[in-house]
Amino acid sequence: MSCSIDKDLIEKTIEFHGHNCPGLTIGIRAAELARQKLDIHSTPNTLCVTETDMCGVDAIQFLTGCSFGKGNLVHKDYGKSAFTFFNRDTNKGVRALFNNNVARNASSKQERIKQLLKADLDDLFSTQDIDVPPVRPARILKSIPCDNCKEMTMESRVRLFDGNHLCYPCFQDVEQKI
Repeated sequence: MSCSIDKDLIEKTIEFHGHNCPGLTIGIRAAELARQKLDIHSTPNTLCVTETDMCGVDAIQFLTGCSFGKGNLVHKDYGKSAFTFFNRDTNKGVRALFNNNVARNASSKQERIKQLLKADLDDLFSTQDIDVPPVRPARILKSIPCDNCKEMTMESRVRLFDGNHLCYPCFQDVEQKI
């Protein structure tokens, strides 16, 4: 079944991202899947864990309302075209793993985009239902100054080295194993 997202909304998504590409189209279709399976339409209690940092994440942000700043868009750098969506209102979620074989043999970028938009969601993604949030809600933690650069740093990101509280960059300057 072809993409059910309104063409004007797709155009706004492309404008938000800055260009049209197959990666963005994968994100559009992943967001469509989340909207259909979980009734996610920019609700404040939506969560997305993305296992990639590819172009499609912009589509997910634009179409679901999830963002890094709100803490409901979480990046786990696993290098997989996989997205876990969770609706905290219903306690239902789905992990969608993109099938890289779909439209792989397209003759051009534009042809691949067309094929991705026309494909059935079941052909594009393998899915797994989940009923437990994939991450805890974001917590606001205290910030403390780095003993070296004096910049305020979230306490969970400070490293203790030789009795000093160091931010990651300052810690990397003194610790040779990283």
